[in-house]
Amino acid sequence: MKKILFAVAILVLCSCNFETRKISSEEVLEQESRTLNWKEVDEYPAFEDCQNLTNLSEAKNCFARQVSTTIYSHLASQQPVVTKSIDDTLFIYLEIDKNGKPLVESIEVDTTVTNQLPDIKSWIKQSIDSLPKIYPASKRGIPVSTVFKMPVVVKAE
Repeated sequence: MKKILFAVAILVLCSCNFETRKISSEEVLEQESRTLNWKEVDEYPAFEDCQNLTNLSEAKNCFARQVSTTIYSHLASQQPVVTKSIDDTLFIYLEIDKNGKPLVESIEVDTTVTNQLPDIKSWIKQSIDSLPKIYPASKRGIPVSTVFKMPVVVKAE
């Protein structure tokens, strides 16, 4: 009986067709690229002060806080004069490219703000240009570009 079971086991093992094939690195990269979530990064862009933060939400908040502080201080230094009070929010679409260079993609601003402050877009672009060195976001250790939608509250009387 044992001999028959052993013979059947060998027959089953020998009848299996094990197929192996070599997979190129391009195929592996393509398969992995399809499974990665490219809308999320492993590390957010960071300034020198924020680089040691390991928690993603803390790192993102630190980055956003420093960008907002720079924008608000630059806008305040312009000492704008308005004829009517303004209390509005504009949105900046800010790209940090894979080299860490900031670029304002667009600014959504209401006409009530631009009527009172016609230079506001150029002031914002100047403030973004004055940002300190930025370390780019990364995905799997590779620097990647990211885009942020940042609200800026404009209040003037």
